[in-house]
Amino acid sequence: MAATSRKVAVVGAALSDCGRIDGRTPYSLLAQAARRALADSGLDRSAVDGFGSAGLGLLAPAEAAEYLGIRPRWVDSTSVGGASWEVMAAHAADAIAAGHARAVLLAYGSTARADIRAGRRTAGLSFGGGGPLQFEAPYGHTLIAKYAMAARRHMHEYGTTLEQLASVAVQARAHAAGNPEAMFRAPITVDEVLSGPMIADPFTKLHCCVRSDGGCAVLLAGEEFLPDTAKPPVWILGTGEYVSHTAMSSWEDFTVSPAAVSGRLAFERAGLAPAEMDIAEVYDAFTHMTLVTLEDLGFCAKGEGGAFVAEGRIGPGGELPVNTDGGGLSACHPGMRGLFLLVEAVRQLRGEAGGHQVRLPGGAPPRLAVACGTGGWFCSSGTVVLGRE
Repeated sequence: MAATSRKVAVVGAALSDCGRIDGRTPYSLLAQAARRALADSGLDRSAVDGFGSAGLGLLAPAEAAEYLGIRPRWVDSTSVGGASWEVMAAHAADAIAAGHARAVLLAYGSTARADIRAGRRTAGLSFGGGGPLQFEAPYGHTLIAKYAMAARRHMHEYGTTLEQLASVAVQARAHAAGNPEAMFRAPITVDEVLSGPMIADPFTKLHCCVRSDGGCAVLLAGEEFLPDTAKPPVWILGTGEYVSHTAMSSWEDFTVSPAAVSGRLAFERAGLAPAEMDIAEVYDAFTHMTLVTLEDLGFCAKGEGGAFVAEGRIGPGGELPVNTDGGGLSACHPGMRGLFLLVEAVRQLRGEAGGHQVRLPGGAPPRLAVACGTGGWFCSSGTVVLGRE
């Protein structure tokens, strides 16, 4: 985010109904989340002059804006997978800081689970039909297969164990236990993760994200709106984005994600260090993603992620609570989950997370958070550093 005297904050954040949602459309879930985010902010819809969305329709975000009845003068439809929302948040913050927009709404809706159950889409992604991925698609390289290969490479290079990967799922479920909105809340053990049905070696079922429906929205605004907002602001302190590759043959190192660049940029621009973060919300379509992203954000050295996530260090009461709502592994994963990371970070910083609220010594809510979205198979990354002050 460019240096400016005009500060930018998240002033509204909300989820739609999430989980097992039948008989709804992605647009209706997007609209429900948008209405809730506006209500959360205390601002009127007329204040919104910027809009960002992806994953819906042929003319995103124009179709979604029309559905919501808004006519934005600034739009973004950056589509880089699950990282799209952190990248769009960075673009929105820059636009507000530069005066190109005053209040930007980012909104998303998906019926991924319902669509799969109804046969309207497939569970995997093969990406044929031209482009560089046409050379991989005939060999069955689905998204999960690409992550599975990367996980095996990390295990080979650094001795990362299946038990360490499984502990990520166990700790995510421990966070979800206190979240009434999470799809799965019952405790699980490392042995249960390891003994589940194999999906793509080394990932058994509980190493993989849940399938769900849902939507979410956040509203970013310039500091001039703060006297009119209903909640304390959560400031955008620094952002970073980076695109690495699409073809596996162009991925220089299977053990390094683009968060190594986006995270460094975000922390540098915020003037903060990873060690100062109180919580981290990171994309976790698979357990391996959490481990590698934490390494690349700088919470531990490359190859030390396995030891870092072990023994409850990222679970409730750990030194760095990660994915405090239960993450994509237990709470929800309606496709492009990156925006859910921002909503959860805002809730935590405000002290509004209810039964899964993280508290600092003395009882205060977290002061600083980092949200890091990932797209594709570690193809793209967007990182946002947020703070109460």
